[in-house]
Amino acid sequence: MIFYTLDAADARASAPRHDRAGRASVDEVTDSTSAAAPATPFHSLDAYIALPRVEGLALSPDGERVVLTVATLSADRTRYERALWEVPAHGDGAPRRLTRSAKGETGVAFTREGDVLFVSGRPDVEAEKDQEAGQLWLLPARGGEARPITRLAGGVGGVAATALEADTIVIAADLLPSSETVEDDAASLATRTEKKIAAILHETYPVRYWDHDLGPAEPHLLALALGELVDVVPDRSPEAAPGDAAPETLSEAVAAPSPGEANPAAATDAARTPYPSTLPRPRDLTPHPGRSADTAGQALTPDGRTLIASLRVPSRGLERYELVAIDVATGERRTILGEEAVHYEYPTLSRDGQTLAYVRAPFSTPAGPGDQELWVSDLDGGSPRRLAADWDRWVAELEFAPDGESLLVIADDDGRAPVFRVPLDGGAVQRLTSDGFAYANLRVDARTGDVVALRSSWQAPAHPVRIDARTGEATALATPAAPPTPLGELVEVETTAADGARVRGWLLTPEGASAESPAPLLLWIHGGPLNSWNAWSWRWAPQLAVARGYAVLLPDPALSTGYGLDFIARGWNAWGAAPFTDLMAITDAVEQRPEIDETRTAAMGGSFGGYMANWVAGHTDRFRAIVTHASLWALDQFGGTTDNSAYWLGIFDEAGLDANSPHHAIGDIVTPLLVIHGDRDYRVPIGESLRLWSDLASHHAADDGTMPHKFLYFPDENHWVLKPQHAIVWYETVFAFLDQHVRGEKWVRPKNLG
Repeated sequence: MIFYTLDAADARASAPRHDRAGRASVDEVTDSTSAAAPATPFHSLDAYIALPRVEGLALSPDGERVVLTVATLSADRTRYERALWEVPAHGDGAPRRLTRSAKGETGVAFTREGDVLFVSGRPDVEAEKDQEAGQLWLLPARGGEARPITRLAGGVGGVAATALEADTIVIAADLLPSSETVEDDAASLATRTEKKIAAILHETYPVRYWDHDLGPAEPHLLALALGELVDVVPDRSPEAAPGDAAPETLSEAVAAPSPGEANPAAATDAARTPYPSTLPRPRDLTPHPGRSADTAGQALTPDGRTLIASLRVPSRGLERYELVAIDVATGERRTILGEEAVHYEYPTLSRDGQTLAYVRAPFSTPAGPGDQELWVSDLDGGSPRRLAADWDRWVAELEFAPDGESLLVIADDDGRAPVFRVPLDGGAVQRLTSDGFAYANLRVDARTGDVVALRSSWQAPAHPVRIDARTGEATALATPAAPPTPLGELVEVETTAADGARVRGWLLTPEGASAESPAPLLLWIHGGPLNSWNAWSWRWAPQLAVARGYAVLLPDPALSTGYGLDFIARGWNAWGAAPFTDLMAITDAVEQRPEIDETRTAAMGGSFGGYMANWVAGHTDRFRAIVTHASLWALDQFGGTTDNSAYWLGIFDEAGLDANSPHHAIGDIVTPLLVIHGDRDYRVPIGESLRLWSDLASHHAADDGTMPHKFLYFPDENHWVLKPQHAIVWYETVFAFLDQHVRGEKWVRPKNLG
C-alpha cells in the first residue's frame, strides 16, 4: 500500500496586492471578496480554483481524435463539473465540447467503431424513474445524441476493457452478494433503500478503502455485447407488457432451476421489471467475487473472447494478485501467472493478441523494498521473460508499439516522468522524451506509433501533447484548459548526503528574490513515500506560495522513486533516518543561496510528508512553523487502523515501528504546528491527528489551555481536500499561519471559519 501524495483535483480564491518585497498582507489573503483583478490566477484563490483542469485522455482507434475529460468550477463555486471535449490528435484545430449535463461525465473509452463510451448519472429518458447511480453511455461517432448502454440499479464504475476487433466491452460494477440476476440486485437495493438499512456484514478483510466503506456490494467484471443494442420507439401504452422474457442469470456458471424444481425467486421475479431487452444484458465474468474483482488491471484480446485480469487472491495476510484468463462466452477461468508473495499486475496485450506484458512485483518486507519488474510472455503465460533487468526504474504505465516489437512506458526518473521505449528483443531502454515534464495517460496511435499523452511540470498543469515516435519531439494539442503563465523561476538543486548519496529537488523562487531581498523558504515534503515531486499538483500548488513571496523547495529524499531501488532502500524500515537527514542536507544547501532567507523557514507535508513534518518537529528547532496534513503520528496505533494494515505491518518490523514513531519526541517539540485532517480519511485515519492534538495539549498547553498550535478539521473531507471552498479555507489558514510565524505578522482568522 502506498501513502499517495496529496495530488487530487480542487482549490482556488482571493486577489492580494503585494508590497515591494513581493509579500501579500494577511488580510488580503484571507479576504476572498476583493474586487481588484488579480495579477495572475495564483494571486487569487478564487481565480485559482476557477482554473479548468484536464483530468483524463482517450485516443480514437483511427488516431484522429482525442477526447479530454475537463473539470470546471460549478456556477455556485462549490464543486467541479466534468464534461468531454474533443480535440484533433495532430496539433491543429480547436476544442469542441461533446457533452453537457448536470451530473457530468467521466471514465472515457472508445469502441472499435470510434463511438465514445462514458459514465454519467444524467437522466435516462427511457427509464421509468430517475436513478442516482451512474450508467454507461455511448456517443455515436457518426453523430447524434448519447444513449444509455446499461440500467444497473447499483450503477457502473467504469469501462474496464474494450476489444480492438469486436463489439465486446467489459465494465466494472458492484452487485450485492446475494444477487443472481440484475433484477435480484435492483430489488434488494430498493428494499435496503426503502427500509433505510445501511448495515454491512463483513466476513473478510478489508472493510473500507481510502474514503468509503466497502460493501455490502462486491466488485464485478461484466461483459457487454454492444451488438445487442436495439433502437426502438418506447411503447408506454397501458397494454404494453413490461417484458415477456424471463430474467437470465448474470453468468452461465449460475445454473437455472430444472423443470419442476422449486425456484425461490420465482414468486417475486414476476413482479419485478425485467432488465430492458433493448440493452445488452450484462454477463458476469466474476460471479461471487468477494473482493477479488478489485483488480490491478485487465485487458481484452482483440477478438473480445478472452479477458486477462489481475485478480486479488484472498489471504490471511497481504493479498496478492495473479493473472487470470477468463473466457468471455462461458466464464471459464484459469490462472496463467501467479506465485506466493508476488503481485502480477497491469496486464497489457499486443495488437495481435499474442503477447502479454505485465509487471511482476515481489512483496516488500522489513528487510527491503520489493522491485517492480517488467515482463512479457505468450498469451497463455508461457515463455515468460524479463525485460530491462538492468534498468533500475519502476514502470507506471505501459503500452505496446503497433508493431509489437517494443513497449512504450512511463517511469519516474530523476525528478521527471519521461516516456521510454523498451525493446522486446532485450535491447537497451531508450528514453523517448528529453524534456523536464512528467507524462501520464499514455496512448499509442496504431497507424504511426506516435504517442498521445498528458504532460505536466511544476510550471504547467496537465495538458495534451502528441509525441513523435521517431524523434521524441512533443507537440501541444488544442485544449479548453490552457496552462496559465507560471510565476517566478524554477531551478534544479542538489546536494550530497553524509553517505555519499545524491539528493536532488526543485526550487521555485518568486520574482525579485535576491541577496538584497531574500525570500522566506518553505520546505514541502512529498507523500508516498514511494513518490517523486515531478508532476503538477492542484492540491499542493507551490505557485500559490510563490505568488505570496515565498520560495518553495520540493526535494526527493530517500524512499523517493526515480533514483533506483538502492535509493529507496536507504530509508526502508527507517523513515526517520536517511529521509530526515536528506531533507535537512538539501535544506542546508538551498539556504546557502543568496536569494533565500535562511532565518525565515517553515516545513510542511501531507500523508508521508505529514509523518516527516511530525518527525522534523520532534528532531529540530530550525523551522519557525510546521504544517502537518493527514499525518502519521503514533505508528503502533496506525498499523491496525489504516485501510490496508497487512501491507503496513509487512514493511516494518517491531523495532522499526518503535524507533521511527514521531510520537516518542512529543516533549521535544518547540515549533508551532498547524495540524490538518479530514474525518473521511481511511488511509491515514483521523485518530492520528486526534492523538497528536491530545499529546500537544497535554505536553505544551499553558495553564489556561492555550497553545501556539492550531488544528484545522474537515468533517467531510478525505485524505485530500477536494471541495473548492474547503481548498480556499485550507490555503487561507496555511498562509495565515505561515505569515504569523515566518514573517511575524498578526494572526488573522480566515473569515469563513466563523
